[in-house]
Amino acid sequence: MAERQRVLLLTGASRGIGHATVKAFSDAGWRVLTISRHPFDPRCPWKGGAQNHIQLDLADIGRVEAEMPRLSDFVGDGLDALINNAAISPKRPDGGKIGALEMGYADWLHIFNVNLFACVALVQGLRAPLEAVQGTVVNITSIVGSRVHPFASSAYAASKAALWALTRELAADFGRSGVRVNAVSPGEVDTGILSPGTETIVERDIPLHRLGKPQEVAGLLLFLCGSQASYISGSEIHIDGGQRV
Repeated sequence: MAERQRVLLLTGASRGIGHATVKAFSDAGWRVLTISRHPFDPRCPWKGGAQNHIQLDLADIGRVEAEMPRLSDFVGDGLDALINNAAISPKRPDGGKIGALEMGYADWLHIFNVNLFACVALVQGLRAPLEAVQGTVVNITSIVGSRVHPFASSAYAASKAALWALTRELAADFGRSGVRVNAVSPGEVDTGILSPGTETIVERDIPLHRLGKPQEVAGLLLFLCGSQASYISGSEIHIDGGQRV
């Protein structure tokens, strides 16, 4: 009897860490399903990508909830891994930080919808296929969830701190069903959202004196979703070159 192909559902797959993660899991033999507010990009180099992609704006929580029956059919009987990677981090036109006193409620809510509430909706809606195969959930948090950052907006930082708290709660809730829930907290990774001035942070604050690579984060995610990490749950794993120290 052929071994069942493992299934990953990943949000925010169109660039950076998400793009590298799809490639890593696909190369490891996983069926990779993706969600993004953008249509599938034919330049993306993984097999079956267009057929395994759903275009969905995670800022619209009502729409996300309405799409749950279609997402459940999309996933099938078992979901081995859900990686909540999609996030938005607004900045000033010059790349500068937007402080807590400068952003209105509607903008705060938009950020929290994508960065936190969509994660809740997906985990709740896909609970059955996760529990069916004792799958795993990984939430992508951030170093800015635990320290003030010169560029990341206050709303983004607050949403990432909340996502780590959600990770702990979900790990406790899911424990008896065998579903593991963890967070991965990247520092400065070489993606399209870096602000001018990041090179100063690299030299001043990161002991390894370099940016992280998306492929390095993807490798950690692949490990956490595999059998070698079967006793890791409720953890936030930092991948930041020592920046948090």
